[in-house]
Amino acid sequence: MPTTPAAGSSISPTASEILLELVDDEGATIGTAEKLWAHQQPGRLHRAFSVFLFDQHGRLLLQRRALGKYHSPGVWSNTCCGHPYPGEQPFVAAARRTSEELGAAPALLCEAGTVRYDLPDEASGLIEREWNHLFVGLVTADLRPDPEEVEDTRFVTAQELRELQAERPFSVWFQTVFDAALPGIREIAGRDW
Repeated sequence: MPTTPAAGSSISPTASEILLELVDDEGATIGTAEKLWAHQQPGRLHRAFSVFLFDQHGRLLLQRRALGKYHSPGVWSNTCCGHPYPGEQPFVAAARRTSEELGAAPALLCEAGTVRYDLPDEASGLIEREWNHLFVGLVTADLRPDPEEVEDTRFVTAQELRELQAERPFSVWFQTVFDAALPGIREIAGRDW
């Protein structure tokens, strides 16, 4: 079986296996599972994070996911999203992955709540069953995106986001995590959002 009991220490992934932290309906850790297996139907509820970073002008940093990604390639999404390693704090994972994917650490990162969802992705046949920790903040450094993770980046105003959503595909989770993070987004970027 591809799950293991929860452990108190962090488990580092190997090249052939990335483990996710499985959680119950209250967000408590109950074990681990291989990443791809956890995203296959019917899906297993697991811990995730989503980051929304803004520049000094209140514009949201979006990323277009790399075309080589197994899940949701080539679609626009929030600044960064991913999964903590088992035992890794979501805040630490969010800061780490933002730096790894975009080549720039957040200048400010604040918790903005959690949201649980079950969202099938018809394009891939996978499912997002996630207990998602939300973070908002600022980015001030120049970006150096990892091309294996990020195809493109763009800073957008609220109006430009609506226009881009009307003309381009976005990740299945984007609107759900955006709506859940909106109170925190408005604290960081202003009421225009």
